[in-house]
Amino acid sequence: MTDLTAWIPPQLPPRTPINGRYVTLEPLGREHAAGLFEAFAEDGGAMWDYLPAGPHKDLGSYLAWLDAARLGWDPLHYAVRMADGRLGGTLSLMRIDPRAGSAETGWLTFAPRLQRTREATEAVYRLMEWSFEAGYRRFEWKCHAANLPSRRAAQRFGMSFEGVFRQAGVVKGANRDTAWYAAIDLEWPGLKAAFETWLDPANFDGAGRQKQSLAALTRPVLAAVDPLVG
Repeated sequence: MTDLTAWIPPQLPPRTPINGRYVTLEPLGREHAAGLFEAFAEDGGAMWDYLPAGPHKDLGSYLAWLDAARLGWDPLHYAVRMADGRLGGTLSLMRIDPRAGSAETGWLTFAPRLQRTREATEAVYRLMEWSFEAGYRRFEWKCHAANLPSRRAAQRFGMSFEGVFRQAGVVKGANRDTAWYAAIDLEWPGLKAAFETWLDPANFDGAGRQKQSLAALTRPVLAAVDPLVG
């Protein structure tokens, strides 16, 4: 049994930007609405399939959602500012429980311009980094069990498969089974090294192709593999 008598619960995250090599995570504000809606317009609506909100038919409806979301502390939403200055999407810290030392990333709405980029990977990494280095013990990822791209992403990011909660919710009038993944603080040093190796410019050739995959770098850290994605 791990002795936690000297452990001090971490603080709640501040509403301040998180800076990375390729991205800046900016606390979501009204000033982001137009740029985000423009980014989301690149998508035909599929990115919203497993989310409880969206797609938004016009800027006004998106702004109404954003106005409610930006004022909350849990989820704490961030806009992703890409290296070229454009906005690429949002993600959040949520289910933040300092007493347990646990936090989750969720509400990932990554527009096509952000998907499958270094910026997308770093956005998730920087939330994980903030959480563990602030003293959190556990970093979670949950998704609709039918969302195979999200399940692959969780494992690629070094989060171990913990099972599927059957009939865990109802989203947009349909059942949701929820797949659970997590990384813990003992795994963090190995995961941090994997992300830093992958994000290093030396890991990419002149055409931007990766030399080492993140999945290969994080796989040795996994405590359990998702049998559905391998």
